[in-house]
Amino acid sequence: MPLQIWSKALAISGILTMGLALLGCVGALKELRCLLGLYFGILLLLFVTQITLGILISTQRIRLERRMKDIVQETIRNYHANPEETAAEESWDYVQFQLRCCGWNSPQDWFHVSSLSGNVSEGYRLPCSCYNSSATNDSAIFFKISLPQFNPLRPQERPAHSTDICVVPANSYTYREGCARSLQKWLHNNLISIVGICLGVGLLELSFMSLSIFLCRNLDKVYNRLARYH
Repeated sequence: MPLQIWSKALAISGILTMGLALLGCVGALKELRCLLGLYFGILLLLFVTQITLGILISTQRIRLERRMKDIVQETIRNYHANPEETAAEESWDYVQFQLRCCGWNSPQDWFHVSSLSGNVSEGYRLPCSCYNSSATNDSAIFFKISLPQFNPLRPQERPAHSTDICVVPANSYTYREGCARSLQKWLHNNLISIVGICLGVGLLELSFMSLSIFLCRNLDKVYNRLARYH
């Protein structure tokens, strides 16, 4: 379900982007001031929104981090509590699997979850997304691995609930690092790329806004000048 939501959001964003580009092209080709003005207004609105979001993120960073921590910790506490609502759990499993981390601060965040409590002598009960597959080649250390990323079964043989539990031994073949630290590392390693992309998009928007307002204000002059040349 989270993947479907993000796919639809990206598809809608792509359609809106193509529509905006078509609006600017038609306005420029047909020399329509109303379309060029609308194109300029939408670009200006997007640019102001991006600047506002950037300011809010930079000024409210600590509050956002605290809010994100609360959401993740609530997801961990309520893991498997309601089998009908698994969107947040599946999203967090995906984050752990991709960033190779476990829990928010450390894997110990999972040890106090009531739905995961069991016989400690058998091993700790953790989501399968915490499993560090590079730490061992022994596939028998788990009683159950049902995540699609790991499960070799055909799709129709997999259980409907994709956030199943693995039982790991005391020496723990799990990711040692919490996802808070992994997220910080990811942001630090990709900060230049993120800032560069944001600046590039902002500069493109400014240049397109400048061109559209120039055409909108000088259509008559350009048209007369072209008419004299021909």
